[in-house]
Amino acid sequence: MISRNAVQLAPNFQFSQSSLQDYVECKRRFQLRHIERVAWPAVQAQPVLEHEARLVNGQAFHRLVQQQLLGIPENRLSPANSDLQRWWQTYLETRPAEIEGRRFIEITLAATVAGQRLVAQYDLIVITPQTARIFDWKTSARPTKPGATERLFERMQTRIYRYLLVVAGADLNGGYALTPEQITMTYWFAETPNEPVHFPYNSEQFAADERVLTALLTEIQMQALNTPWDLTTQEKTCAFCPYRSLCERGVEAGEIHAEDEIELASPETLDFEQIAEIEF
Repeated sequence: MISRNAVQLAPNFQFSQSSLQDYVECKRRFQLRHIERVAWPAVQAQPVLEHEARLVNGQAFHRLVQQQLLGIPENRLSPANSDLQRWWQTYLETRPAEIEGRRFIEITLAATVAGQRLVAQYDLIVITPQTARIFDWKTSARPTKPGATERLFERMQTRIYRYLLVVAGADLNGGYALTPEQITMTYWFAETPNEPVHFPYNSEQFAADERVLTALLTEIQMQALNTPWDLTTQEKTCAFCPYRSLCERGVEAGEIHAEDEIELASPETLDFEQIAEIEF
């Protein structure tokens, strides 16, 4: 039973990969952003204009791909600037999702886990009689630091997207639940189009994801009311958090070129599921 002194989420609150990633990286950031809804006027990364341009371009690239997948003729799709043109050209040359199957574009799946609603918005799911492929478009280079692939595997997006397709994907498969072994998630990187990252799924990973997600959602509900939650011990991440000055973890934003471990975004104004990412 959850104590009356525990956190009370809004009745319509929905957990997503971005909110749970916030929690595992810094509980205080989750509390400020998703519980208290604190708007803090801090720059997330420097240079400001370049950071904002990357976010906007990331959204624009997702729209281009969505329109192309929906059947709009490619000669009617016009990238607005050189970065978009370059990404668009590599996408058209590589055509990462050119496989037969039923396509589900920009689709949202949801399920109840530990009494809470968990949602995910997918860029593309392609289902065949034997397989279910998840595609996610990233407008960054493939992460290359040691252990980067393992960290990408552990991120909430990888866990949640594959897990929810098993739990909530039957309607996409003629009413039949998909098995974990049918599912593969592919991250395709516009900056390095020939180096996608593939994560096949299996029943053991599904069971582990269910344990992790259930534990996290239960833990969040047990957090105390009216008490600041724990700050991250990884203080380097604070340079890229808009709440750093509020938490007395510095004032100046980190340099975007120096950071290849953290996914940056501005959730107050942008959809976290459709943004440009810095390397993880």
